[in-house]
Amino acid sequence: MYYEYPKLLWLLLIPLLLAALYVYREIRGRNPHLRVSDIRPWTARGTSVLSWVRHLPCILRLAALSLIIVAIARPRSKSETEKISTEGIDIVLAMDVSTSMLARDFKPDRISAAKDIAIEFISQRPSDRMGIVVFAGESYTQCPLTTDRATLINLMKEVQTDIIEDGTAIGNGLATAVARLKDSDAKSKVIILLTDGVNNSGEITPAMASEIAKTYGIRVYTIGVGANGEAPYPVQTPWGIELRNLPVEIDEDLLKEVSKQTGASYFRATDNTKLAEIYAEINQMEKTRTSVDSFPVYKELFHRYALAALILLLAELLLRAVFLRRLP
Repeated sequence: MYYEYPKLLWLLLIPLLLAALYVYREIRGRNPHLRVSDIRPWTARGTSVLSWVRHLPCILRLAALSLIIVAIARPRSKSETEKISTEGIDIVLAMDVSTSMLARDFKPDRISAAKDIAIEFISQRPSDRMGIVVFAGESYTQCPLTTDRATLINLMKEVQTDIIEDGTAIGNGLATAVARLKDSDAKSKVIILLTDGVNNSGEITPAMASEIAKTYGIRVYTIGVGANGEAPYPVQTPWGIELRNLPVEIDEDLLKEVSKQTGASYFRATDNTKLAEIYAEINQMEKTRTSVDSFPVYKELFHRYALAALILLLAELLLRAVFLRRLP
């Protein structure tokens, strides 16, 4: 606690002087006397309690005056409060949903692992706007940029293969993601493109799409998913679905060039653990900018002293009106 006008506390000398004056008058100023033949009737009665009560009005008034002086000195308490402002990043997750994402080199398969880890990534960035784009032989927006985490996560869970024409149109997927970000006013715009294959369809080439991304200042992190060598793919046969080991083909040179051109990085994920580590690394690289402003918060305390002074003054009036009338 501190006082806004501490010099006013010097006024507390006034109640002290008044108290000293009262004591002086009681001791020296009042000497009533009466001649009697015998003082035994008075000494036998002793000192009455009410005779001491007559000093209470002065005590209460001086205490009230002291509290009023403290109140007008404006006592206050002060605490520091921080205001944290966040500057989020706009992020679009562009995910390959071609049938090759059903390969079982990830547990339970590539697309399920990619969705689960992406959902965890979404949950860790509450201040950012995020969206989802999916692509196979063509591309579309699964979820536009939003801060609604519940909706975003639910739409990510609904991502699956076999909902659009099969193929791997990396350029189309990247171009659709760029379209979602190009009008963004965020200072940082990011695309995380995940694929497990080679561009083999689509009207827009990856090189053209990355050039557009660069023009709009969008960084494109690329992730190639798939084990080294071969991976078990589910293949439909007359006797049902069988797992067959087929070569893993990822155009890593293309993905590296896309990331390099836009000022980002390429990553290779060979299992669930590595993919989770990649998302964690991107999460650290693309930190949300925050600014912390500290400002004082004041709490006025004068009303406590003013209320106490009022109570003491009322007590003085009550004492004078009721009890002191009984003094002999």
